[in-house]
Amino acid sequence: MSDPVLYEFHEPGVGVITFNRPERMNAWTPEMGTMYFNYIDQCVADPKVRVIVVTGAGRGYCAGADMDSLQKIESATGADRDPSRAAGDRVQLEITTIPKPVIAAVNGACAGLGLVQALMCDIRFAAAGAKFTTAFAKRGLIAEYGVSWILPRLVGPARAMDLLFSSRIVLAEEAQEMGMVNTVVPADQLMEYTMAYAADIARNVSPTSISIMKRQVYGDYNQNLDTAGKTAVELMIKSFGRPDFAEGVSSFVQKRQAEFPSVNPNA
Repeated sequence: MSDPVLYEFHEPGVGVITFNRPERMNAWTPEMGTMYFNYIDQCVADPKVRVIVVTGAGRGYCAGADMDSLQKIESATGADRDPSRAAGDRVQLEITTIPKPVIAAVNGACAGLGLVQALMCDIRFAAAGAKFTTAFAKRGLIAEYGVSWILPRLVGPARAMDLLFSSRIVLAEEAQEMGMVNTVVPADQLMEYTMAYAADIARNVSPTSISIMKRQVYGDYNQNLDTAGKTAVELMIKSFGRPDFAEGVSSFVQKRQAEFPSVNPNA
């Protein structure tokens, strides 16, 4: 049998993680969760990888937790009912804390835990007609794995309540309109569009700048404007002393391709 998650590296610095259970619409299993996060760790540790792209094989992106896994939880007791076990022991919220950008290329059905995974990515591109649903309420569950934190920040509280309460299916076009998806493209162009976008970032943008900006965006969710502004000034002053800044300015002045160093984890 094929591995449930695949990985490929593409120049100029894009790691592509593919959910690979097309016969089950890439429904999430503990094994799949373990492999996914192992590949995330590999991408973070590899200085050649500057952007991470996540997509699904076949017609679906990820249809949520596999029903076999959910049934095992239902029949279990005590610690064995820990819902994280259906996700492979690590939570999707971690993706917001890694220092590299993560792009979801949503090629098809994206539901439940699969939706949480996509929302925790930094950017989402979707194939026209792709279907999104929270699904939790229809399974007698709650807003899982931090979706109650991220979804209102993307679409607003009222729309988040609608999506969570109703579990209705939203097509990619409506998802884009409400802010859940960045861009919708024809299905046969999704990966070409996503890879071109990722390659442009890998080729032209400072990895350390992205790492700090990502930390700012998620960190400032919980800050007031005054605190966020003061933090931004401190971070800007530090950035002036980095080689990334010198390279960014000199490459622009010299009209040449910038050659930024790999991400600095201590920046």
